[in-house]
Amino acid sequence: MRRKKSEFLPRALENFALRPAAPHASRACFFRPAAAIASAICSFTKIFKIFSRRLFSLRLKNSAVRSWACSAGSASLVAFLFFFVASPSAQSQTLRRNDSERQLFELLNGERTAQGLPELQWDDALFKAARRHALLMLNLNMLEHQIPGEPTLEARLTAAGARFAFIEENIAVGKDPRTIHVGWMDSPGHRKNILDPRVTAVGVAAVRGTGGLFAVEDFSQSLANLSLEQQEKQVTALLTAKGWHVTGAAGDARKACNSNAQPPGARSWSVVHFETTDLRALAPELEKKLRREPYRNVTVGACRTSEAAGFARYRIALLFF
Repeated sequence: MRRKKSEFLPRALENFALRPAAPHASRACFFRPAAAIASAICSFTKIFKIFSRRLFSLRLKNSAVRSWACSAGSASLVAFLFFFVASPSAQSQTLRRNDSERQLFELLNGERTAQGLPELQWDDALFKAARRHALLMLNLNMLEHQIPGEPTLEARLTAAGARFAFIEENIAVGKDPRTIHVGWMDSPGHRKNILDPRVTAVGVAAVRGTGGLFAVEDFSQSLANLSLEQQEKQVTALLTAKGWHVTGAAGDARKACNSNAQPPGARSWSVVHFETTDLRALAPELEKKLRREPYRNVTVGACRTSEAAGFARYRIALLFF
């Protein structure tokens, strides 16, 4: 949606239900340094003369910058390629929060604290995805959750390396962070996202252009990348608190988790498999199922799921005997 220069526009994207990450293709664009260097060196002297003449006459006004960028587009592109090859470390620099991003982050956590909700943790992967989307909206002067040709929110967060069970997003453009935050809090959908008790992490981006400050808040219920031992330890604590006797090595349970097969041997076993995004408590449906098991001894085994990022979950097998 193209936007008028003076208006405040918020949008909310909410309530992504838990689901397995869908397989998706990705494309990579590779830069050919040898050809770029040769072309740049051949043109550099001429470009430098043009750039030098224009540098002294350039007036730093928005209209002047836009017209210069348009008229000198090919020259500036070659110069960019030249300096990009000469300085590859620029791409590896750590992304840093600006003052507007820090202010929006503090404002949203202030709202949660006032409502008795836990503060959200800053997530660098969400931040990276939010910043990219904010810059794209600024460059195209559009306020959309998905710019034409851009990946979906799920795909953007996955590509940035985030692991999550649930995601939401707020976007807006306004004159400053407080104006944007107040606008979000006055909008039921945006307010719901900011005060959602399910989310645990956020990345906030804010970039300024001629039309105002473009802001993005990407929320998630994040999923910690726990080792198998850590997963088993948390489930063991939950079962022990409910009265089960957790015993034995995890080897047979892990095999059952990986293969969905009954463990070998003459011992009578009962196997329960489950997947969850939260190891802090047993789901009521799962606990009801476990209560029907005839055995009181149990071995816990965890195994890896296929998702390195994106919608993810923990996979557990319980061997009752």
